[in-house]
Amino acid sequence: MLNLGRMLGSGIYSIPGVILNSVGSIGLLFVFWLLAPLFALGGLMVYSEYASMYPKRSGAEVVYLEQAYPRPQFLVPVAFAVTSVLLSFSATSSIVFAQYALTIFDVPITPARQTAIAIAVCTVGLAFVGLSTKWSLRAVNFLTGLKVLSLVFLVFTGALVLGGFTRIDDPFANFRSPFSDSTTNPNSLATALVKTNFAFSGWQNAFNVLGEVRTRDPVRTVRKAGFLSLLLVTCLFFFVNVAYVAAVPKDEIRNSGQLVAALFFQRVFGEGFTAKTLPIMVTLSCFGNITIGQARILREVARQGLLPYSRFFASTKPFGTPLAPVCLKYFLTVFVIVALPTQDAFNFLVDLASYPNLVFKAATAIGVWLLRKRRTLAGLAPSKYRARNIYVSLYLLSAIFLLIMPWVPPERGHADVSFWYATYCVVGLGVLALCGIYYWLWIVFLPWLGGYTIVEEVERLEDGASVAQFKCKYHPSVADTDNRERQPLIAST
Repeated sequence: MLNLGRMLGSGIYSIPGVILNSVGSIGLLFVFWLLAPLFALGGLMVYSEYASMYPKRSGAEVVYLEQAYPRPQFLVPVAFAVTSVLLSFSATSSIVFAQYALTIFDVPITPARQTAIAIAVCTVGLAFVGLSTKWSLRAVNFLTGLKVLSLVFLVFTGALVLGGFTRIDDPFANFRSPFSDSTTNPNSLATALVKTNFAFSGWQNAFNVLGEVRTRDPVRTVRKAGFLSLLLVTCLFFFVNVAYVAAVPKDEIRNSGQLVAALFFQRVFGEGFTAKTLPIMVTLSCFGNITIGQARILREVARQGLLPYSRFFASTKPFGTPLAPVCLKYFLTVFVIVALPTQDAFNFLVDLASYPNLVFKAATAIGVWLLRKRRTLAGLAPSKYRARNIYVSLYLLSAIFLLIMPWVPPERGHADVSFWYATYCVVGLGVLALCGIYYWLWIVFLPWLGGYTIVEEVERLEDGASVAQFKCKYHPSVADTDNRERQPLIAST
């Protein structure tokens, strides 16, 4: 459920039209819905090898990168902390919720209406999380089950369309000459892969809690869960796209924006209440994604002492929930919803969230080979779940492709935003630059200027939470005996 809850989000309902607009043909649309899980499988094999090296560690990617790149000290957790904070918004799900909610009531979608509803649902969803962890988890479990049922229902309806049991006259029209109008433009292909990767994001979610899995072989359990969830979601997503293509004309899919699912039911059931069924399910799915998100991740970042005011952000007072991270996430979400043009907000935010993580993805793939070499030199046995080099290479090459190809100009009419096509690349690199500046100021420059070293000290709060405080250990030449009380309890190692 951990993996499915993340993977079954708003992507399958909102991005097929964007992908078709990028690649141009129905055939390539299907190809990309098969390529994305193939690259995810490579990532799953890479993560399994890392997990078998460190089976008692939760945290997944940040832990693996810390082990692969121990120097400079604190660089990996700092980079993850800054990236997690700056990209911790739920705007994409809120935007899709707003569009489908307006469609349900046959209200024209305008920038003001979309923005108002997106902010309103974000407020309700994050308030729900901030007030009760128990009920928010129950809601997530219920909505995850609803997501699966809605996709199965959509696939079943698509089968009826193909069987000629609906009002669609020629369900095979789009399947003739499937690769006509295909593009070879690298930017368009990269855009399509970014969007399909967004739909499959979450396949690695169970690795984040590996240390909490209580089975005889936790790595095997998590690995198996990853395989099963990836297989299930791949089948569902592929046949959902078959259903879309069978019922909706190609040009309408291409121009549907985030509303292809609504178009599908309108084509199959007309304008009656039945046509509103799937949009209602979509809105509920989006609400579920808003309630999960990254509040827990932000709290973990604070517990490690990587945020200013870490005690405040790590505390669960007064409701036993991560209220402070929820509020931070809320303000960031509202900011991006208001700041971006409404017609471009969804595509830009999906693209932006992917770009900095591609650097971490490439480093993770290379890190496997580095750790293998170190373990061999140390005389350690190979990993139990050693990934084949073909899987590591697939994972690495997909990251490199998506880092480079978006800089190539797209074909006219195929960009997914109305402003400069590579804006998200520049902003993504800016996020990584901020990581470097923050690290240099906090870990290098200020300690050099003040004559101290950053060390880590763990403190337990009143509510039971443990928080890591990064404190200053002054050098003997600077700190005299009157300053000794300022030195941390744990010495630098």
